[in-house]
Amino acid sequence: MLEIACFNAPSAVAAANAGADRIELCADYAAGGLTPSLAALQQLRTAAAWVAVHVMIRPRPGDFAYSAAEFAQMKAAIRLFQPHADGFVFGVLDGGRCVDAARNQELVALAAPRPCTFHRAFDQTPSLSEAARQLVGCGFASILTSGGQADAVAGADCVAQLQRSTWGTKVSFILGGGVRSSNAARLKSQAKVQWYHSAAITRPGEHVDEEEVARLRHVLSQPG
Repeated sequence: MLEIACFNAPSAVAAANAGADRIELCADYAAGGLTPSLAALQQLRTAAAWVAVHVMIRPRPGDFAYSAAEFAQMKAAIRLFQPHADGFVFGVLDGGRCVDAARNQELVALAAPRPCTFHRAFDQTPSLSEAARQLVGCGFASILTSGGQADAVAGADCVAQLQRSTWGTKVSFILGGGVRSSNAARLKSQAKVQWYHSAAITRPGEHVDEEEVARLRHVLSQPG
């Protein structure tokens, strides 16, 4: 299954038309993905109503330890998008880069019944296994990760181990970080997870490469 991170509504529509199973809707590619506008989600819903859309909730670039005001922004954004989104993507760490269980659990409860993905802040935690245990307890449905490594190629084996672990029976690990059609077959063979995540951006800017999405979908749909 293929999730495409999209940073504007036209890219999201193009990715949906090219066969993406799910869209992670964000804003600001250069910042690593921030909360998008409600207008962008509404535009996507009008043009590609059939595709599942998970909305990024991230109030600013930088680290994932948020002030009280920033956390309030995150809660307000979930309330705003909740009637329109199929799920949410976010992650809150504390000052020591460990999972802030109380805050994450509060956001997951606020988003219910929509499923939530903990994003690649997971890769910054000092113990991936302990972080996974905590996130299961918070109620996350999935975790986006490169296995604590710089990219999916380096971390695929670790993600495979996580998915085989006790926590992998309770949460779905999504492999992300440089997933491309050129390496997707190898990554699929190594990681053996259900979901793969890519921005499918192959040129300068933040627009999706529709042909790359189609190639990724083709590779990942092959048996084995």
